[in-house]
Amino acid sequence: MKLFQGINVVSLSVPDLDAAREFYGQVLGLGAPLYDMPEIGWVEFSGGAAAGNIAVTTNEPAQPPSTRTTVVFNTRDCYESCAELRRRGVQCEEPVAVPGVITYCTFYDPFGNRLQMCSDPPED
Repeated sequence: MKLFQGINVVSLSVPDLDAAREFYGQVLGLGAPLYDMPEIGWVEFSGGAAAGNIAVTTNEPAQPPSTRTTVVFNTRDCYESCAELRRRGVQCEEPVAVPGVITYCTFYDPFGNRLQMCSDPPED
């Protein structure tokens, strides 16, 4: 019996919902939240597919950012997307190409949460 049917939402903790709403909605281009419920500390965005949304939730100000669990976004071209995010002021590491497997790039939200994007591997 298959227990799960996919991922509904991945949630990251942030100390400032307003800044997170701006970063995820505008800077990353996820658009208007699907659910915007600051009264319960929850703002949820579409991840760009039928399932697999991303949410930001309120945490304690002293809580460290998430660097162990990583949300990975699909993108057409990691190199182009990295350059665009840098133009938008986002801290991005250099893209890493693994021939025949994947190209990925690590970047960070304003709170230090680690995120990644991935695209097809480079052509040989």
